[in-house]
Amino acid sequence: MEKSNDSSEYGFILVGFSDRPKLEMVLFIVNFTLYSVAILGNSTIILLCILDPRLHTPMYFFLANLSFLDLCFSTSCIPQMLVNLWGPDKSISYAGCVVQLFSFLSVGGIECILLAVMAYDRYAAVCKPLHYTVIMHPQLCLGLLAVAWGSGLVNAIVMSPLTMTLSRCGRHRVNHFLCEMPALIKMACVDARAVEMLAFAFAILIVLLPLTLILVSYGYIAVAVLKIKSAAGRWKAFNTCSSHLTVVSLFYGSIIYMYMQPGNSSSQDHGKFTTLFYNLVTPMLNPLIYTLRNKEVKGALKKVLGKK
Repeated sequence: MEKSNDSSEYGFILVGFSDRPKLEMVLFIVNFTLYSVAILGNSTIILLCILDPRLHTPMYFFLANLSFLDLCFSTSCIPQMLVNLWGPDKSISYAGCVVQLFSFLSVGGIECILLAVMAYDRYAAVCKPLHYTVIMHPQLCLGLLAVAWGSGLVNAIVMSPLTMTLSRCGRHRVNHFLCEMPALIKMACVDARAVEMLAFAFAILIVLLPLTLILVSYGYIAVAVLKIKSAAGRWKAFNTCSSHLTVVSLFYGSIIYMYMQPGNSSSQDHGKFTTLFYNLVTPMLNPLIYTLRNKEVKGALKKVLGKK
C-alpha cells in the first residue's frame, strides 16, 4: 500500500459532532452520566448473579453474560468519544481504530446471538416448564454461549482486516464518532462491493437469523400463554418474558432503524444518534429493566445491601 493510502501512520479523525461545538459539551455531560450508570448497573448485575445462589440458573447465567457484553460494548467506544468531545483533538490512532472496529463487530455479533439463546431459554421455561432443568442443563448453556462467542469472533476476525486494508487514498476523516464498519467502507477509493456483500452475508447469519429465531420462540410462547386459563398464570408467564422482550425490542429496533436510513446528511446525523443509543442507552437501560421488572434480582440486591 502506498504511503498516501496508509492510515496506519497518521491514524484517523473522528468527525463525530465537531460541526456542532455547542452540542459537544452537552453530549459530554449526558454521555458521561449515562456511561457511569451503565458501568454501575451492569457491574451490579454481574456481581448479584455471582454472589446470590438463587440466581445460579440458566436465565441469570445468560443475563450476567449480557451485562458483561454491554460493558464491553460501551467501553469499546465511549471513553474515546468522551475524550474527543472534551477537547479539540478528534484523532484516534490506527491501532485504536482497529480495536474499536474489532470490539464493535465481535461484541455486537455475540450479543445478537445471545439474545436468541435467551429467547430459547424463555421458550423452554414457559412452554416446557416440567422439563426446563433437563433441557437447559449446564453443558447446553455453555455450548450455546460458546456458539455465540465463536460466531461473533469469526465475524470480527474476517471483517476487521478486510475493512481496514481497503485503500482510502489518504482519506482519514471518519464521518462518525467511532470506527464503525459502514463509515470506514464509505471512505474507500476502490470498489468495495465484495466487502459489502460479505458484510451483508454475515449480517443475515448474525443479525437476521437470530432475530427470526427470537420471533419464532415468542410465537410459541404467545400460543402457550393464550392456552393458560387463569389470568394470574398468564400474567406470570408474561412477566417471565417481558424483560427480555423489552431488551430485544430496544436493541434490534435501534439497529433496524439505523440501517433503514437513506444516505443524506440528515440521516447520517440520525445514524450517529442511533448508534449512540444502542452503544450507550441500551446498555444503561438493560440492568434497570431486569432490576425493576424482576423480583429475584430485586431480592438479591436487597440481600446484598443488607435489607430485609
